[in-house]
Amino acid sequence: MEGVPVYLAANGGGGSYLGLVVILLLFAFMYFAMIRPQSRRRREAMEMQSRLAPGNEIVTVGGLYATVTSVNEDNTVTLEVSPGVTLRYDRGAVARVLNPPAAASTDTDTADSVEQS
Repeated sequence: MEGVPVYLAANGGGGSYLGLVVILLLFAFMYFAMIRPQSRRRREAMEMQSRLAPGNEIVTVGGLYATVTSVNEDNTVTLEVSPGVTLRYDRGAVARVLNPPAAASTDTDTADSVEQS
């Protein structure tokens, strides 16, 4: 490197910040595209499972349709799959609530008010 000035040879190119910026942008993209939505879905599922109440019609992660008959303190729920047949499941096995009792009563109230008009 005889013809190159000393200050250019010692610097080594000068583009060191560009690589750091690209890596930071990649981590920011990964956070907003993957990590944040996944944690939001997990939080929503835990809230739904904590609001389980007797009378809820649910679907388990295995695809079993049932009605919640009781919610126990030890993180289990008792489900009725047909008249007289009950099963005990962990709360985490509940995938979704089909019709919460509060929403069902609200729907009938609005239907009654429409019929009266």
